[in-house]
Amino acid sequence: MSSPAPENDAEYLAQYVAQGQRIIRDLRAAQAAIQQLEGRAQSRDGLLEATADGQGGLTRLRIDPRALRHGEAALGREVAAVLRAAQNEAARKAQEIVDQAEAGALAMPQPLDETFVRERVEQVARDLL
Repeated sequence: MSSPAPENDAEYLAQYVAQGQRIIRDLRAAQAAIQQLEGRAQSRDGLLEATADGQGGLTRLRIDPRALRHGEAALGREVAAVLRAAQNEAARKAQEIVDQAEAGALAMPQPLDETFVRERVEQVARDLL
């Protein structure tokens, strides 16, 4: 959004505020999407499945009783690997949402500050002559 002529300031400011509101709405939607997402993973043999939420917390772990035949150490390693994979998947999905939200936020124009107002006053004063 480029700076308008002084006679279009009201429209410019309305667009500026609307864009800011849209970005805030999009950021809130991104936050809600992250809270709703799930990352899922399963072992190669399909006997273990895990689900993690957008913050990486474990929300579900399914262990097929046949997986117990692997032995304690192997089962522990496999459970840890499936849990990590589910958390990594959730983190990847969350990062995609964050990246999209950040791209929208970067479109926000520079903040209006005293420079904008000073330039307007000086321009209007020059136009009086």
